[in-house]
Parts: sequence; C-alpha cells; structure tokens
Amino acid sequence: MFTKKIDFTKVSLIAIATLFLWVKTNIAYVVSFDIKIENWIQQFILIINPLSSLLFVFGIAMFLSGKKHIRYIFIASVVLSIILYANVVFYRVYTDFLTLPLLFQTSNMSDLGSSVKELIHFTDILYFIDIIVIGVLIKKQPKFIKIATYTKWQKSFFYLLTISLAFFNLSLAETQRTQLLTRTFDREILVKNIGAFNYQLYDIFLQTKATAQRALADGSELTDLLNYNQANYTEPSESMFGIAKGKNIIMISLESTQSFVVNREVNGEAITPYLNEFIKDSLYFENFYHQTGQGKTSDSEFIVENSLYPLGRGAVFFTHSGNEYQATPEILNENGYYTASLHANNKSFWNRDIMYKSLGYQRFYEINDYEVNEENSVGWGLKDIPFFEQSIDHLKEMPQPFYTKFITLTNHFPFELEEEDKYIEPLTTGSKTLNNYIPTVRYQDEALKIFIERLKEEGLYENSVIVLYGDHYGISDNHNKAMAELLGEEVTPFVSTQLQRVPFVIHIPGMKGETISTVSGQMDIKPTLLHLLGVETKDDIQFGSDLFSTENNPFVVLRDGSFITEEYVYTTDVCYDRATGEQIEQSACTPLVEQSSLELQYSDSIINGDLLRFYDKKSGTLKIQEE
Repeated sequence: MFTKKIDFTKVSLIAIATLFLWVKTNIAYVVSFDIKIENWIQQFILIINPLSSLLFVFGIAMFLSGKKHIRYIFIASVVLSIILYANVVFYRVYTDFLTLPLLFQTSNMSDLGSSVKELIHFTDILYFIDIIVIGVLIKKQPKFIKIATYTKWQKSFFYLLTISLAFFNLSLAETQRTQLLTRTFDREILVKNIGAFNYQLYDIFLQTKATAQRALADGSELTDLLNYNQANYTEPSESMFGIAKGKNIIMISLESTQSFVVNREVNGEAITPYLNEFIKDSLYFENFYHQTGQGKTSDSEFIVENSLYPLGRGAVFFTHSGNEYQATPEILNENGYYTASLHANNKSFWNRDIMYKSLGYQRFYEINDYEVNEENSVGWGLKDIPFFEQSIDHLKEMPQPFYTKFITLTNHFPFELEEEDKYIEPLTTGSKTLNNYIPTVRYQDEALKIFIERLKEEGLYENSVIVLYGDHYGISDNHNKAMAELLGEEVTPFVSTQLQRVPFVIHIPGMKGETISTVSGQMDIKPTLLHLLGVETKDDIQFGSDLFSTENNPFVVLRDGSFITEEYVYTTDVCYDRATGEQIEQSACTPLVEQSSLELQYSDSIINGDLLRFYDKKSGTLKIQEE
C-alpha cells in the first residue's frame, strides 16, 4: 500500500524537457518540413510520433540522481535539438533528411562555406529557446520543479508505457503504410510515421545491417541478378555501334542544371543561348532524368560510370569506395584510352581521391593542378570559365584517345555570382534561390561556349565526342511556389517529377542533330556511350540500356522509388498518364512498381555486398570461390 502522496503542484524536469522537444518537433514538421498529410489518422500519427523516442531518451534520467540527473537532461536536450536542427538545415536544400553516412562525410564540411551561411537563418535561434529555458530552470530550481528519485515500480511503469506507445504508433502507421520499415528509400514516409528521432535510430540499425552485409555476402547472390541482367540486355544498334570508335570523349557534368532552363526565356532573354544552339547540331534527349540520391554530384558520377543505382542513404563514394566495380574508365583503360577526371576542388571532396582509383581513373586533375585565387573564384571555388580555360592545357598534354570528365562548380547552391559575370538579370519571384539560379545557369552556358570554341582552336573538337549531362536538380521542392510563377502552372507531384529532367546531349562530329523524345536516365549513359565506341557490354552487370537500340524499352527508376515509362509516371504512390498528367488507375502501374523495387534491391545488394568481386567479367560467370 502506497502512503506517499503525489504532489501535483510540482512538475518533473523530465516532463518539461520532453514537452518542449515534443512541441518543437511538431512545429518543425509544420514550419520547416513539407510533410504531406492525407487524412486525420496521418495527422494524429505525426503529432504523437516524437513521443516514444523522447520518453525513452529522457527516461534514462530516472536511473540517475542529483547532479547527474540534471546534467543528463540538459545534455540530452541539447543533443536532440542539434539533431532536429541539423535536419531542418539539410532539408532547406535537399528536401530530405540526414542519414548516418552523411554525418561521417566531415571532409566535405570545410568546403561548404557560403552555403552554410545561406542556410542558417536568424530566426533559427528559436529552435534553441527551450535549451535556454531549461538551463535557467536548472540554475534557479524554482519550487514547482521536481527533481526526485524514482522507485523501481515507477521506472518499470514508465518504460512499459513508452514501449506500448511505440508499438501503438507503429501499428497505427502500418494501417496507413504496409511494410513501412522496408521502404528505406523514402525517408519522408519514415519520418511521417515513426518520427524524426525514431527514424535516426532506425537509420543506425540500417547502417549496421549494411556493414554486416559485405561480410556475409557470397557469389551465390549474383545468380538471380545475372539472369535478370541478361533478360533485360538490349542489343546495340547496327548503325550506331562503333560509330565513334577511337574518338576522344569529353564528358561535362553540368552542376545543378535542370531541363526547364533549356530553350526558355526570361524577360525576353534566353537562359541558355549557347546550349540552345549546340543541341541543334547534337543528339539531344529531352526526356532524360537524373537518378541521384543523397550523394548528389558524386551519385551522378557513380550512376553514369557504373550503370548502378546510388544507395538510398549516404553516398557510395564514401560508404563503399573500396568495392570492386566495372566502371567506364576501367573498361576504356583496357581499350587503349587514357582516362582522367578534372575538377578544381579539394581532391578529398566526396572522397574522390579514393573512389576514382576504384573506378579506374589514371589521373585526377584537382585544385592543386589549377591556379586558383580570389579574383577567379566564387562560391564553391574556381569559376567555370577559368576552369575550362586552364583545363585546355591539361587536355593538350594527354595521350589520345582520351576519356575525360569535367565537373563544373559555379552553378551550385547558393548560386553566387559577381556582378561582372552576370549575363542575365535575376528573376523576381519570391525565392531568392530561384532568382539567383538563372544568372549562374547563364554563366555556365557562357563558360561552355568559351570551352567549345577553344576546343575548335586547339584542333580537338573534330576528333572528340562531347557529352553533356545535368548531374542533379538545382531547385528543390521547397521553392515550388516560385517555380509555379516561372512555369505558369502548379507544381504537383507529377510536375515535380518532370522537373527532375536534366539535359543530356551527345555531339558526334559530322552527325546531324536530332531531338530525341525517348524516356531515359543517367543509368543509360554507360551502355549507350560504350556501344558508340564499339565496346560490347553484354557481360557487364548494369541496369541501363543502349538508347539507340531497337530493343530499348524505356523504364527510368528514381532513387525514391518513383519511375517513368513512355506511358506512365509513378510518384508518391500515385499513377499518372505521362501524356496528360492525369491520375489513372493504380493497377496500370502495379507490375512496374514491383520491378522498380526489384531493381533497387538488386543494385543495393551489389554495392552493400561488394558482389562484383565474385564476378569474372571476361567469362561472364561467377568466380570459383575457395573453401
């Protein structure tokens, strides 16, 4: 029988800290995250989902006493607030949530510079007001604050309640989204249903699982994948196979460039006047999509050179740089090409100095190979025009034929530009980001013009295939209202998916230009390019298709599980008619939903298990494993 009365005039410090973070997280859901709610149950789930994790974390203080009890609550409040705020800042650019692998990419932090300054707002201090309040309460310890010891029964009841709440939350979420925890590629769905903090814990579990996957992998996992690969292989076009054999390859990654800028005017001026003309004499794929994940530019490099999907969490360049790959540079090394990548940035950014060795590059021209100073730099580093101008000398010293990849920088968030480099006026929408994006795209276009003219002057143009591709989006969904002003239409999920189109241009000397409407993606670049060079890819493990093949069946899967075919667009669990943008019966997309999920799973297993170490490409069979 209990004789001790409960004093309802006092409030537990645990309860106060939990309440503050619960309210703050829900405010972040509404103010900082664009989480789509479809019904009242989802709204209810969103409101309660931070509670179980917060109760679990702060409940640990029940096992501590005195100063340790107080100190733990304060430190936990600070750590959880930092985790929440870090996701808020990250979401402002990428409309995505942080994952554990991204947190370990510390070598990128020193290069962020002005991007971070642009992302941090003065009003963000409000995210830490509760920390100040808790600090004051701890110091003053007013009479209404209870800092007490807890009985074994109270601790047991508390955690039984916490666990029950977690299971209730998960069960309710499963009614809205079956197999919720298998949809690891869709972080918004996970956060919406299990909460921002539970998601971070689940992400730690996923990282642990991925780490163990390589150790437990064996070649038998490749059997089904090889059968799938062979069943979906497209024979090269007889007329196009080998048409560019022996020619140099100059590949240019167009930073943050989306297709909506091509052939578009603002205030009577073209955004990309040179590119508009260049594509008239080139093969231009107008329905080409980026397929990147959290690794952004590094993901685009990975996709383009391996025809594999990026991971749903983090960047392969960091998490699996030591894997065995069958990348384009390695393949072309074996076919007599000199291979090099050129990027005027720190060589360790995105772990390129390590990953490029795994991809087979013979040379990496990085920041130390360029003359970089305050006058020729802006934003993330060397401006594109001096980058291309200085790169000409590097090209001239290379043995031919060469395969080179140029990674541009200037058209990078936060889209900064000196006044003398503005060839077009900014927009005047409600988004500073979109407004400044237009002049940096225009500057990149001017840099491209200068570079190609220099190629002509140096006699390199006529013997080179020039490939241009957009690496990833530049304008996130956070700016949909401003994008609607520019496009003249509402940015629905269908339109948002269409905005993931990026330029893809192949210029082959002497070939007539053509605009090609085939649905295509970055995954298709490797087989398409190698076949143009006369290199067979039948025994390569890849998920892309030769875009000139008569057998090509367009199917582009995005990293979030969305996909595009000639007939359909599937995104946010809705099936659309691609021609009209109208929602249609889900059954039309159902078979392809399964296929898209299978491809992502196959690709993830290759990367996480490092499965290509078990594959003998020369024979097209599994390597014999030693007992």
